[in-house]
Amino acid sequence: MDWSAEAIEQLRALWAEGHSTAEIGRRMGISKNAVVGKAHRLHLPARPSPIQREQAAAASAAPRPIAAVAPVAAPAPRPVMPVAPRPPAPAMRAAPPAVVRPFPRSGARTCCWPIGEPGTPEFRFCTSESFAGKPYCLEHASIAYVKARDRREDAA
Repeated sequence: MDWSAEAIEQLRALWAEGHSTAEIGRRMGISKNAVVGKAHRLHLPARPSPIQREQAAAASAAPRPIAAVAPVAAPAPRPVMPVAPRPPAPAMRAAPPAVVRPFPRSGARTCCWPIGEPGTPEFRFCTSESFAGKPYCLEHASIAYVKARDRREDAA
């Protein structure tokens, strides 16, 4: 958007009236983001968010009871009790290193389809022989590679 002098003056006037950025955008025929960006570049004064304004309005609308304040006596000083020294904390044992199982690879390419939940002992890969030039076996390739028209038919 090219900001003419008239458009800038209109923005400043609507901003001063307290309209929201979305409302200013609607009135000027531009996007809310264009209004926000230009207001920032013009260093227009910030306004509280609509959420904060609604909370402040709700808080000011509710009547507050006035409580009588009674004088409070200072608490009496407490005697200092000697503290027995604590025994030293047991040494922290380091966590055992994570077990990394090597990915079994044979001379032929194997399927890389994940099976199970990662991070659990049951997690593994399919490792069946992969399908010509694909990282998956025939069964998993049929799941991974779906034609676009097939997906549209399933969606209906």
